[in-house]
Amino acid sequence: MRALAHELRLFFVALQFLSRIPAPRWTGFEPHWLNTCVRHFPLAGALIGAAGAVVLWAAQALWPPGVAAALAVAATAWLTAAFHEDGLADTFDALLGAAGRDQALAIMKDSRIGSYGATALILMLGLRTALLAALLGHGWRFAAAALVASHVLARAAAVALMVLLPYAGDAEHAKAKPLARSVARRDAVAAAGWCGVPLALLGSLATGGRATAAAAAAVLVVLAMRRWLDRRLGGYTGDTLGATEQLAEVAVLLALATTW
Repeated sequence: MRALAHELRLFFVALQFLSRIPAPRWTGFEPHWLNTCVRHFPLAGALIGAAGAVVLWAAQALWPPGVAAALAVAATAWLTAAFHEDGLADTFDALLGAAGRDQALAIMKDSRIGSYGATALILMLGLRTALLAALLGHGWRFAAAALVASHVLARAAAVALMVLLPYAGDAEHAKAKPLARSVARRDAVAAAGWCGVPLALLGSLATGGRATAAAAAAVLVVLAMRRWLDRRLGGYTGDTLGATEQLAEVAVLLALATTW
């Protein structure tokens, strides 16, 4: 029971870190939990995606698919306080130009948004909305399952990147110092294990190997980001984890919306 209670505490820490949802008072907090709780990032993503799915279900009964999809995407962005979207914008501002490593890291710390970041943000939000609207054409159940799966797989992708790369910034001045330390492989394996349920659900709702394609899309994002970040920064930062999450969400939805 103690082990189960501890895992529940870690889940609430992960959920509070990734969203606006506060942890119960009894949860408590130890700094090193923020490093270990990454194993439950995909589960926190499932809850965030499920909230978006509820909005999608309610909205699709009242408005056209495009409007329903936009409201669902807006709901998940609000619930996370645009946490990952902010990382996406900062990453693209820093890395799409010709800035060197040190300058790129400085750009990520700048609260202002540039043209690269704004463009990336608009395109990602637009793609997520358009893809979700397209998936509604296959029924709201499949679209809802796809939304949840995209959030789960995207958080797992960010955790995988933390295992594959070292931290690139100044660990002493990191916004969340525990996340600047290496993640144990057992935690990454646990995070990957959470992906089984949404993938199985997708497999039961779709044909043509779409669930496998969705998982493969998330893996490709991890490999591409690993190569890009290793070449440009020599590792990851909190912002690049947010960018990875956003890119993986879009990649999963693209795989699921593809016409075979």
